[in-house]
Amino acid sequence: MKDTLAITIAAHTDRNHDSAVKHVTGRADYTDDIAQPEGTLHAYLGVSDVAHARLNGLDLTDVLSFPGVVGVLTARDVPGVNDISPTGQNDEPVFPTDRIQFHGQPLFAVVAETRDIARRAAELARVDCEVLPHALDPIAAQEAGYPHVASPLKLERGDVDAGFASAPHRITGRMHVGGQDHMYLEGHIAFAVPGEDDDVVVHCSTQHPSEAQHMVAHVLGVPSNAVVVNVRRMGGGFGGKESQMNLFAAVAAMAAKKWNRAVKIRPDRDQDMTATGKRHDFVIDYEVGFDDAGRIQAVGGTFAARCGFSADLSGPVTDRALFHADNAYFYPNVRLTSRPMKTNTVSNTAFRGFGGPQGVIAAERMIEEIAYATGQDPLDVRKANFYGSEGRNLTPYHQEVEDNILDRLVTELEHGCAYRQRRAGIIAFNEGSPVLKKGIALTPVKFGISFTATWYNQAGALVHVYNDGSVHLNHGGTEMGQGLNTKVAQVVAEAFQIDFERIKITKTTTEKVPNTSATAASSGTDLNGMAALNAVEQIKARLVEFAAERWQVAPEAVRFASNRVHVGDDVLSFDAFIRQAYLARVQLSAAGFYKTPKIHWDRQKGQGRPFYYYAYGAACSEVTIDTLTGEYRVERTDILHDVGRSLNPALDKGQVEGAFVQGMGWLTTEELWWDEAGRLRTHAPSTYKIPLASDRPRIFNVTLADWSENRELTIKRSKAVGEPPFMLGISVFEALSMAVASVAGYRECPRLDAPATPERVLMAVARLRAGGERR
Repeated sequence: MKDTLAITIAAHTDRNHDSAVKHVTGRADYTDDIAQPEGTLHAYLGVSDVAHARLNGLDLTDVLSFPGVVGVLTARDVPGVNDISPTGQNDEPVFPTDRIQFHGQPLFAVVAETRDIARRAAELARVDCEVLPHALDPIAAQEAGYPHVASPLKLERGDVDAGFASAPHRITGRMHVGGQDHMYLEGHIAFAVPGEDDDVVVHCSTQHPSEAQHMVAHVLGVPSNAVVVNVRRMGGGFGGKESQMNLFAAVAAMAAKKWNRAVKIRPDRDQDMTATGKRHDFVIDYEVGFDDAGRIQAVGGTFAARCGFSADLSGPVTDRALFHADNAYFYPNVRLTSRPMKTNTVSNTAFRGFGGPQGVIAAERMIEEIAYATGQDPLDVRKANFYGSEGRNLTPYHQEVEDNILDRLVTELEHGCAYRQRRAGIIAFNEGSPVLKKGIALTPVKFGISFTATWYNQAGALVHVYNDGSVHLNHGGTEMGQGLNTKVAQVVAEAFQIDFERIKITKTTTEKVPNTSATAASSGTDLNGMAALNAVEQIKARLVEFAAERWQVAPEAVRFASNRVHVGDDVLSFDAFIRQAYLARVQLSAAGFYKTPKIHWDRQKGQGRPFYYYAYGAACSEVTIDTLTGEYRVERTDILHDVGRSLNPALDKGQVEGAFVQGMGWLTTEELWWDEAGRLRTHAPSTYKIPLASDRPRIFNVTLADWSENRELTIKRSKAVGEPPFMLGISVFEALSMAVASVAGYRECPRLDAPATPERVLMAVARLRAGGERR
């Protein structure tokens, strides 16, 4: 028994991820590690080899006759509703009936004695179809008259036409922003075990167990209470396992119930990448009016997205792109419109930032345009347009920015990393270096925290205190490596004033906490931490009432501290006190609940308060490019990021580092490419390039703004950290732009498209040099 309050029990302190040792030693159990019962079957998807066609029929004779094949699932085998659309739009069938809508679309599933048999047999199907014209990107889709997959959003404030008319300067442009594959270490997987009656248990790698539960029930035609979804941990998620797991969970469950045997489905990496959605590509048309000092007067923007064949989450993703198209800047007059375009590609989905990064990069492009047009340092243009005091604090969606700390945060980073001196040195270096060119950029981020679908801002938790003083913790969030379970357990440990090691963190399961929201929108700790704390407070209130009555003291005389309970002058160990409470028949279990206050959103009006608060950050990155090859490297990055009062600085710093590198990858090396036939050709690690360890900044300094504290009543005054630092990778993109611009004397914005691969950098250098020669 410890006599003092150990560091192991407190929030706001560093603590290793609860599964860190298991991760690095290989002892962490994932879905694929679950022991398979005798007779387990394996499923594999048969997919389309055309991008768009009328489906006339499937000849599966050779598939069914392949040795070891037990059967095949098609649309006709769906016992309930043939739809797994997360938004209920009935536009995403498990298997299609009459129309193929993208290359790689699952058409059927083979169920066999082994995965290898199922995989080989799936190749033997003959598909009878009539090939139709296809559109692969948002521009082609518009030209072909394709519809929106969701209703567009318009955000408007002020008099935009008058703002442009009175602006001394006006720039229009178009920017292509590429998508991104999630490239998690663990791919999609589902393992279904049938039960009696309608029951089925599905173990899968999903960020949204409740949605998977409802979708499986929907497809099977049974009530949700017949389906249990379990998630111990994921080997990465990033949004790709929010809705995309629905297909695999439904197929596994259908097969399990049809043949009354356990069934596992795990696609290989190629099929995982071709059959599941990614970050949305955007084509952004922007217009900005500004004065001689670079102050923005008016902004207009149209955000067209490659959404794929179905809605999935494209509506809210494109909405959030508009919500963040201001980033850190006040637009006096603004009109922003989304265009979520249907395309003959896989249905794109959630990805870390959820459309926010595509909005933020548009804001930074406009700042960059103004800087080159006025001959200023882009940082000065940024600071001149920051949100400020009353009159300059209203967003395009009419929410006031009340907690703005960007001036202090950016100024601290600017001085701390010697931005001005280094920029001057880089300009001098570029003047004397004909081949190697350097660039530097300091970019901010302001990111709204909450689900924009207001009803998702709720969470539940279940806490049991057993009569030996040990604690069982379950909540609706899912662990994908980010440390959510560790943070929530720290909250519970501190509330009870007991050691962290007393708490058993259990798998997420729909059996214990119902109707939970996805672990997404950076809200996992905010929501589940508060729900768990609510459960603890219920139990503690009962314990205090019991102690006050049992020992005849005032409730204020009952205090939990250092693995002990102080009751007046008596001190009991936590174990002994809990044992006494149990013998007195005190309820030692509670279901906690939390819903985010203050938020509201009227989509029709484009007005409201969709976000509870904002998280802020800034990054300064320096790069060197080779103008002969277009190759480059990141020399140094300095980050100062706001996480409020950090629950666990070590975990938060890790999230900032990882998010930055992933954001940098999105904008530099990670290129998705479809050929003219609609085939995704970057469908494996051999052709799709995520950042390597050698690609990280040579010097990488990450600091948390430890002076920050959330003004809103969040869990321990902390702030979300999962998504906001992803946008800090834009500093690398902007630094590359400066390096390219140096070849033409910084007179012209290079207008790099993303990702800025070495090829694109080389072509931009050639274009600017050719323009300079003409002048």
